[in-house]
Amino acid sequence: MIDEQTEKRQGSFWRELPILLGVAILVAVLVRAFVLQTFYIPSPSMQHTLELWDRVLVNKLVYDFREPRRGEIVVFKAPGVWQSGQEGEDFIKRVIGQPGDNVVCCDDQHRLMINGTSLDEPYVYVESDGTRNQVASQNFNITVPAGRLWVMGDHREASGDSLQHYIDSSQTEEAGKINEATVPIDSVVGRAFTIFWPVNRATWLSVPGEFDAIPDAGK
Repeated sequence: MIDEQTEKRQGSFWRELPILLGVAILVAVLVRAFVLQTFYIPSPSMQHTLELWDRVLVNKLVYDFREPRRGEIVVFKAPGVWQSGQEGEDFIKRVIGQPGDNVVCCDDQHRLMINGTSLDEPYVYVESDGTRNQVASQNFNITVPAGRLWVMGDHREASGDSLQHYIDSSQTEEAGKINEATVPIDSVVGRAFTIFWPVNRATWLSVPGEFDAIPDAGK
């Protein structure tokens, strides 16, 4: 009797296995499409926050409920003028300015100013000899358009970001320059919230507390 019951259970398991595998694959596909996705870091533009070949986990659902916020690290589909030839390239940068924010370089301590408040940026890249990147390669004064983001890499001197595209813009009018330099919010794939590989670098990618002091636009 026991042998018969065991055989029935084993037979039932093998019959159900394809269904279980199908369900598991479907769940994995749905999670990747709508909730979480992994990305690897192919460039030095976010060092030392993100190193080459780090793997990050991206929350693709969060911005269905709210807009990206200053200080968050986001993955986005690169605007056409940002692409290096690979259509649909994904970029990863830090949000510095939200819609309506006035971003200025720089105060008398060479810090960025957002809505009139200076921003300390402890994550900006430092060379092995202790030399810190300048927060910007030249002075600028911009206001982020509605529905767009001003984004910058933490390794400022190695980042193709909003400032570089603002400087290099082919547009002659300010409205064209700022649109070429900023990223549409609807192109954002999600928020990178943790490094999970390699294991010895695993950490949460939280928003630096320095952003707490930045007032909303118009206040």
